[in-house]
Amino acid sequence: MAGSRALVMGGGGPVGIAWETGLAGGLEQHGVRLADADLIVGTSAGSVVGAQLALGRTPSELIAAQEALNQDPGRLAQRVYDLAPLMQQFIKFYTSDEPPEKIRAEIGAFALAADTMSEEEWLASFGRMQSMDSGAWPEKAYVCTAVDAADGSFVAWDKNSGVPLGRAIASSCAVPGIFPPIELKGHRYMDGGMRSATNADLARGHDRVIVVAVTSNTRAAAMPKLMERMRKRFEGELDSLREAGGVVEVIAPDDASMEAMGPNLMDPSRRGAVAREGVRQAHIEAARLRDFWS
Repeated sequence: MAGSRALVMGGGGPVGIAWETGLAGGLEQHGVRLADADLIVGTSAGSVVGAQLALGRTPSELIAAQEALNQDPGRLAQRVYDLAPLMQQFIKFYTSDEPPEKIRAEIGAFALAADTMSEEEWLASFGRMQSMDSGAWPEKAYVCTAVDAADGSFVAWDKNSGVPLGRAIASSCAVPGIFPPIELKGHRYMDGGMRSATNADLARGHDRVIVVAVTSNTRAAAMPKLMERMRKRFEGELDSLREAGGVVEVIAPDDASMEAMGPNLMDPSRRGAVAREGVRQAHIEAARLRDFWS
């Protein structure tokens, strides 16, 4: 794949969607058009932003949508979810020495048993996204990730998978314990972040890869073992890309962006401020990425 480029958009809840959107918009203002990637890989929040870029929506449109959501009183009243039960599942996943699929299946059992909104309500929120309600996939190579809640197996949905785009993205964003696993082809699927926050190894074989990693700078001093395992897993994915001949650039939230994001990435009230921080940080990142991406 001489000269091929891949974009990896990682997970991070509604806050991550806002930051990735602002980042993409700010980078485009400075001549770094992420949508020009030959492959876009999206996980959870990144599946939403990645799909919108692949479908041709401009970053300025996406930023305006985030600002509109933030100014809607009904939206601001959305529940800020308690992440403590989910964090317990993450701790289990990243600190256990048992086979990953087995741990993911246990998380899937937790997700299937959780008292959440209905699948129909969750799907309706994706139907409201422009260009996603038809179920049609973009022509550009785009994949989004999910995990089978029953057996923990991993799937990367694309236009050849025979599933509607909106349902695929909803499955990628189905955070265990918060949103319901989504039925596709007789199975129910949950958030692709249960395998990896980025699943960056799916971009293996491309020459240049930008990895947008919302959670890679997460600070949790009280859980050093968890943070170390997460860091090693992420570095392993990057090593896989490099071993295949790829050159990788990582974009992670800087201190100001982290401050705007706050401690709960599921807090929708922060979207407007976080999108603006994404734009601001993009102005800094563009200087090192312009020649790399052109």
